[in-house]
Amino acid sequence: MTSHEIDYRIYGEEMQYVEIELDPQEAVVAEAGSFMMMDDGIKMETIFGDGSQKDTGFLGKVWGAGKRILTGESLFMTAFYNELSGKRNVSFASPYPGKIIPIDLTEFNGKFICQKDAFLCAAKGVSVGIEFSKRLGRGLFGGEGFIMQKLEGDGMAFVHAGGTMAKKVLQAGETLKVDTGCIVGFTQDIDYDIEFVGGIKNTVFGGEGLFFARLQGPGTVYAQSLPFSRLAGRVLASAPRGGGKDKGEGSILGGLGDILDGDNRF
Repeated sequence: MTSHEIDYRIYGEEMQYVEIELDPQEAVVAEAGSFMMMDDGIKMETIFGDGSQKDTGFLGKVWGAGKRILTGESLFMTAFYNELSGKRNVSFASPYPGKIIPIDLTEFNGKFICQKDAFLCAAKGVSVGIEFSKRLGRGLFGGEGFIMQKLEGDGMAFVHAGGTMAKKVLQAGETLKVDTGCIVGFTQDIDYDIEFVGGIKNTVFGGEGLFFARLQGPGTVYAQSLPFSRLAGRVLASAPRGGGKDKGEGSILGGLGDILDGDNRF
């Protein structure tokens, strides 16, 4: 194996975190901001690129960093090394309510494709690269951009699904249609394309967008019930406007309640 062999345990229900057990000299790489806690004896190191052992030399590191820029991520990742003789633990937390999905890349022929913001952490040696769409429709109308991430190697990786996670195993020729934002990831054998919803009423009044993803087997698809873009949109839509004070939207009294409360500004 080229990737470090790591053990793990996932805790929690709605706001999960994953605890990685590191043997001496083992390491795990993670996105900036996902770190939760670690035992004494673990060294943190900021690195260019994805931390895979394939990136050698200066040009390799620059290329690894460039791949991360294209996917909208930071230039840097953080590696956590166990420098002591005994086992040590380091934990990484979910960015918002949902489920952490462990991905054993050896079970998927060494490659898994995911949304650019789904990746959480992985054993050192796993390559976090870019998956370019070869079809124009996917790039223009995919909803999540032209580029997705690909995780390659023979180690463990962890991705995050918002809300409730659904796992669908598709047989050869079997098709699944999914909202573009609800895709977490899929195996490399899945044929992925964008399909027009169709129909004037569906297009104008459906409220579900103009396109959805069409995924055809054989392969495995992971979907999420609450993508971050949808969560953020609903939070912003519910946020108070005009000074930050709740103006009584949704209450029975509405504006009258503001007057009775002493807020006479209009």
